Parts: sequence; structure tokens; C-alpha cells
Amino acid sequence: MNKTISLATLAGVVLILAFAINLSPIDNQATAQETTPFPSREKVISVTGTATTSVDPDRLVIQFGVETQEKTAKASLETNSQLMTNVVNAIMAVGITEDELSTSRMNISPIYDYYNEPQGKRTQELVGYRVSNILMVETQSLDKAADIIDGAVEAGVNRIDSVYFTLSPQKQTQFKDLLLEDAVMNAKSKAEKALAPLNHKIIGVKLVSLSEFGMPPPMPYLRDGFVMAESASMKAATPVFSSDQDITTTASVIFLIGSN
Repeated sequence: MNKTISLATLAGVVLILAFAINLSPIDNQATAQETTPFPSREKVISVTGTATTSVDPDRLVIQFGVETQEKTAKASLETNSQLMTNVVNAIMAVGITEDELSTSRMNISPIYDYYNEPQGKRTQELVGYRVSNILMVETQSLDKAADIIDGAVEAGVNRIDSVYFTLSPQKQTQFKDLLLEDAVMNAKSKAEKALAPLNHKIIGVKLVSLSEFGMPPPMPYLRDGFVMAESASMKAATPVFSSDQDITTTASVIFLIGSN
């Protein structure tokens, strides 16, 4: 009796396994078909819009400094510090405050004299130290540019790195918001004009990519030698003129489109 039951049970197990093996490929195929995504049927158009405007600068930036050379680092630093104190006093006398002044960089470097020995060996000799102290003036008093330069040069400045006009962070934010809106509207206008002869229209937005607020790199208005020569030899103020700056931004938009 037990033997008969065991054979019957074994036959049932074999039948179930065979049935499972026959069904598994079908089940796997059905599962793969269900998880395979359908290709997108969206119709899109990608357009880049641009917005540009001309803005009056509201910030003056001047970088100038004093370079001194002495036999010892201490002597060069002391001479430099005295001259820089005179420079700061001179530009504060024309209305520049301490909040508008900052040290851009300061450097102390050895100076070597190179020569050839009788045996032909090239050697070097320490002859002194050079101290360079660069000061930055950032002010919204644009009309004081000439007074700042002339006063600084008369007080001891012997290098002027740059003089340029730019926008304050507050004004940059103001125009950034304005230009981004105009750039997006420009992209929409381009898309509508392109779709009109194709009998299609915009029905939605898929993606918007905004660029950073762009300004041209600051360009120096005066060169070192010209500024110092003019200021030292002429009684008239050094001429410095501000000019409008063209700023721009872009917005790339992918529109969803459909037929009219």
C-alpha cells in the first residue's frame, strides 16, 4: 500500500514539473514584454532664446600699487608701507572711505644678480628684496576716477594695473531677472514662427535650461605708463570715461508641439 502511494505521488510531481517547465518560457516572455517601455511619441522643438541690453555701470574699480626695492626685506617693507600710507591718505582725501579700500595682494621677493665666473660657471648673488603692495578701490563714485588716480600717483603709486567700470551685485541681480524673462519669451517667439508654416503649435514645455548672466570681461581704460606719465607731467586731471556695457543671457527651451 505504501509502495503504491509512493509511485502515485512521484508521478504527480513529475507531471507538475513538466507543466511548470512548459509554462515558464511563456511567463518570462510575457513579463519581458510588460516591462519593455514603449518609444516616446512626443513631438518637440528645441529653441535657444537670447536677450541683450545696454546698461550704465554703477561701480568703479581701480587696482594700483607701490613697488619698492631695498637691500634688505625689512627696509623694502618699511619704505613700501610708508608710501602706501601716503597713498591711502591721498585717496581718502578725495572722498574714498575705508570700506571702499582693500588689499588685492602683497608680495615680498628676493632679487638676484646673475653673472658668469672666470671658470664659466654661472652663479647668482642676492642684491636686495622687492615688495609689491597692490590696493583695490571699489566705489560707486564714478566721477572720482581721475581724482583717485592723480592723487595716488602723486602720493607714490608707481604701477596701475587696471581701471574699469562694472555693475554692482544688486544691479546684476536686477537685470538678470529681466533678461531671463526676455530670453524665454524670445525662445517662444522663435518656436512659434518656425511652427507656423508647418501647421503646428506649442502645447507645452518639456525642459528649460537657463544660462548664467553674462557680462563682457572688464577692460582697462588706461595703461600703466600712460597714466603715470600723464599724471606726473600735466596739471590737468587724467581723463577717464565710463561707457555703457552690453550684457546678455540665453535660455534653451524644449517645447512640446502638436498639429493645429
